[in-house]
Amino acid sequence: MHRFPSAETEIGDELAALRPGLVSRYARELPGARASVLTRLWRALAHEPLPWITGGERVRDGLVLRLADGRALSGPPADPYATDAYVTAVRLDGTPYDDPARLTTALAVPHGEDFASELAHSVASLALSRAGRPAGGATHPKVWPEADWEWEQRVVDGHPFHPNCRSRPGFSVAEQLAYGPEHRPVVELELLPVPVSECLVSGRWPDGMRDGGRLLIPVHPWQARHVLKRTGEGAGLAARPLMSLRTLALPDGPHVKTALSARLTSSVRDISVGSVAASAALSEFAQVLAARTDGLLHVTRTLGAAAAGSADLAALWRESPRTYAAPGERVLPVAALATTDLPASADWLAGFARLALSVGLRLLELGVALEAHGQNLLVVLSASGAPVRLVYRDLADIRVSPARLARHGITAPGLPARILTDDPVALRRKLFGSLVAGALAGTAGSAAALRRALETAVRDLPDSPDARALREEPWPAKALTLMRLSPGHPGDLWTRLPNPLRSG
Repeated sequence: MHRFPSAETEIGDELAALRPGLVSRYARELPGARASVLTRLWRALAHEPLPWITGGERVRDGLVLRLADGRALSGPPADPYATDAYVTAVRLDGTPYDDPARLTTALAVPHGEDFASELAHSVASLALSRAGRPAGGATHPKVWPEADWEWEQRVVDGHPFHPNCRSRPGFSVAEQLAYGPEHRPVVELELLPVPVSECLVSGRWPDGMRDGGRLLIPVHPWQARHVLKRTGEGAGLAARPLMSLRTLALPDGPHVKTALSARLTSSVRDISVGSVAASAALSEFAQVLAARTDGLLHVTRTLGAAAAGSADLAALWRESPRTYAAPGERVLPVAALATTDLPASADWLAGFARLALSVGLRLLELGVALEAHGQNLLVVLSASGAPVRLVYRDLADIRVSPARLARHGITAPGLPARILTDDPVALRRKLFGSLVAGALAGTAGSAAALRRALETAVRDLPDSPDARALREEPWPAKALTLMRLSPGHPGDLWTRLPNPLRSG
């Protein structure tokens, strides 16, 4: 029988009872999962403004960080854009640690105990996700799926830079296997009937999702069991989970975003009543903006949304991104590019960066900063694999500048106040932090590869204050570890990463 420490033990024991055939594969994946999470944590320690790290210095073979209590933390050079698991151990005052949870416990920093528990769960869940991968075949870089949900299932490791890349607190092993997209399940959504008079509806609710005077609201089975305390009510709706887990693809095409009041990675992301109310106006506004990109960007339309009194019972229907792929083309999330061999070509990566930056900066000039990370941003590939267009989904967290819109004669009635800002720093943080330090960096895989791609791409960009900031200033990125260690701070916290275009 295999034995595993801490969260690894719990998941290993549950797995032994449920899927004994996966236990040995799970055990083999644990060292690599620890290294993957430790690499993400080391990046955060080196590059985020953590108050208990007072300084750092490069040494011949790596980096030494000085802690406020006088201790020293040493490890390899910290590439902020690396996605390979290159950190296998770091030393705290000479003692080596290969486990990110044990390292965090030893650091003994405020709120570190809870974070250490999350890291342990992230390691164990990541090993579980990797253990379930099919060998070769469908996951081979040269084998391209046909269905949109198949692309999403190929993204096994989660967020490329967050130490909590696979942390799913509140999910048992059985639930991870039943609902996690990387495990390739079919999820049976429950259809909960709610009187129309009790619902806030935006857009057009699907005709087939009505029962007389009641709406049938799709409910994720985890939400039904753990939050609504209801199970087995109404007919089911079979669907395939996408990268976000709460959003699923239906067999006939549309995607449905369900309420799932669980914290995945960093925060609980419900479908708020406010986002339901604004969904139709946001969707219409996005089509106006997309029309100004010369056909290089499409935004999936929100078909209908409803909330029954709270964020715990809500759903949103959205077009599938494949709506915007012509015959012979494929559309896939940018995060899934790493599962192909396309980014290995410097020319391909430069072409993709040119397309993404041209569209992103054009919209920013007009007044809209997309949250264009690897999950929200999709790329349409020609039959030969060339990037030809972009598709964007999920408008809930964009930022909009009324002043910039007005300069271009664009009106935007009905947009929620929380997404409105004219602050150029806030706008650039949203776009650059998600697209440049997120989607493009995650696709390139290292600072060197990212620099080579961008050096070519930025030469073709129209000059503007935003483009100059991209070329000349440090890049903003969410301080994801600082955020997890700051439970009293409700919003985003940020760091500034080295700009590879300024480093030679």
